[in-house]
Amino acid sequence: MSVKSLGNPFSDKTDLRHGADCGCDGCAAHAQAEASRAVTTMSAEQMVERAIESAVVRSVFGHNDIQRRAFMGMLGGGTFASILASVFPMDAAKAAILDNLGPPEKPDLNIGFVPITCATPIIMAQPMGFYERYGLNAQVIKTAGWAVARDKSLSGEYDASHMLTPMPLAMTLGAGSVAAPYIMPAVENVNGQAIVLHNDHLDKRDPSQWRGMTFGVPFEYSMHNFLLRYYVAEFGLDPDTDIQIRVVPPPEMVANLRAGNLDGFLSPDPFNQRAVWEGIGFIHLLTKDIWEGHPCCAFAAPLSFATELPNTYGALLKAIIDATQYASDPANREEISAAIAPENYLNQPVEVIQQVLTGTFADGLGNVQRVPDRIDFDPFPWHSMGVWILTQMRRWGYIENDIDYRAVAEQVYLASDARRIMEDLGYEAPTETYRTHTIMGKTFDPADPVGYIDSFAIRRT
Repeated sequence: MSVKSLGNPFSDKTDLRHGADCGCDGCAAHAQAEASRAVTTMSAEQMVERAIESAVVRSVFGHNDIQRRAFMGMLGGGTFASILASVFPMDAAKAAILDNLGPPEKPDLNIGFVPITCATPIIMAQPMGFYERYGLNAQVIKTAGWAVARDKSLSGEYDASHMLTPMPLAMTLGAGSVAAPYIMPAVENVNGQAIVLHNDHLDKRDPSQWRGMTFGVPFEYSMHNFLLRYYVAEFGLDPDTDIQIRVVPPPEMVANLRAGNLDGFLSPDPFNQRAVWEGIGFIHLLTKDIWEGHPCCAFAAPLSFATELPNTYGALLKAIIDATQYASDPANREEISAAIAPENYLNQPVEVIQQVLTGTFADGLGNVQRVPDRIDFDPFPWHSMGVWILTQMRRWGYIENDIDYRAVAEQVYLASDARRIMEDLGYEAPTETYRTHTIMGKTFDPADPVGYIDSFAIRRT
């Protein structure tokens, strides 16, 4: 997410025009780096105020940033701010927007999480005070696995929960559970998974050699399952007959690898790195090398939570998106590693978590890799990602018939809510909700989900 919109609009040194991925000379300039550092020290309220100032100033200059910077340099930012304040009620505008949510109807919340690094925003929001910032007394509750998280969420024991991005789609459709309308207003992380093999298989780097091997995934309705199936099928293996795939809770992955119950796993971190740390396995592949920027975990809740407790829902979503933005900044990753390492959260060595979050890690093959985006945090729930997940559920027989893929994705993935909160907090949000994705060199067009499914030689449909 961009921090450019949060640069000082009254400074002639700040360029407000481009996004975080822009590679132009201006975006590489010192002024942008200074703006980024300043943002990391802002509170959420200060970010909102800065975003409002930027919007007003840019409206004055018709989004002509070159003219704005020239004007600020000539007149001085402080002088211009005084003149603007005399004709526009800036403080009243800030107060009106900051007060657009009433007090939470239910400030005391229970939020479930599975102890993996993908849950970083949900977890760190408690020790680092993000829930409290928005008037919530949220208890984050460690949960053994995804089936437990799903069942406690369905029973109402959890108000909201860390889930895998396919789960709210499956729960809404009644796949693997009773049908209940769920919503997913925010993705937690992108990337963040890996395929790990036992050290006994150092000579089997070609997946076509994996016939007869047993792999662990954390849940059937998971990106881990769908990415492992996709990966081996691209190498000519049928995941239902040529290999075995077992559901294993993430905290039990390494023990099963050590005991010989698994030959490998496609798992969330930190358990991929933990296998290397303990000298049991090696990282065969990061899943970002299958699909760069793929979704992984999510923040989800029953639809009734949003409709019956709108202020609570809005406050909680603000806290989650704010925490996700904080986690997306590499400068904060070491601090976050220490915050989420204790026993009541991940219960892992800080060094293992740091290797995951910073992307500088030993791979178990004698190399130290530097992959800063090994895991990243971006809350926007693209509808096209939801359609892709539904195509894989149909491809492998988790749903029996073709459905209206786009309608289901749009019902569950609340991109409009994420965009509104991101913009309220001064973050840049995509204007579109569909785009093409490239998975192992093959383009997925969300406009033709049935044609995409039919294009695969290995499938259950």
